[in-house]
Amino acid sequence: MMTTYFILKYLHVIGATVLLGTGAGIAFFMLMAHRSGDAAVIAGTARIVVIADIVFTTTAVIAQPITGVLLVREVGYSLWEGWIVASLALYVFTGLFWLPVVWMQAKMRDLAQAAVASNEPLPPEYHRLFRWWFAFGFPAFAAVMAIFWLMITRPQVIL
Repeated sequence: MMTTYFILKYLHVIGATVLLGTGAGIAFFMLMAHRSGDAAVIAGTARIVVIADIVFTTTAVIAQPITGVLLVREVGYSLWEGWIVASLALYVFTGLFWLPVVWMQAKMRDLAQAAVASNEPLPPEYHRLFRWWFAFGFPAFAAVMAIFWLMITRPQVIL
């Protein structure tokens, strides 16, 4: 039991770390590229960010519920414990923000690439999408931080 438990816990912690780290890294690099105002920098950064989201974030998004459910079974918790239900709800909440963000990043990449190709400034649609992308990051990041707190503290009562 202990070996299986620690392997699952290790994979779950690594997945959570990838989600948090990739999300924070993507946000930082996209913000810095945007602040440059240079369409070529934005296009190149967004291209890499979209790849990182597909490779790292998607993998972790799939692995987290699998390792989480296996951990619950291994330890003997109920999926209906308050902290687990709250974590799952926050996970879904985060996903509802993440899915549009992935689309926005791809669209911002395409708009920046088109601006570079036509030697034009970034269009208003890019700036509108960036504002939405930026705004979506706050509730998603807060939810991930709350999930970390729930996983660490496993509170008996959720208020």
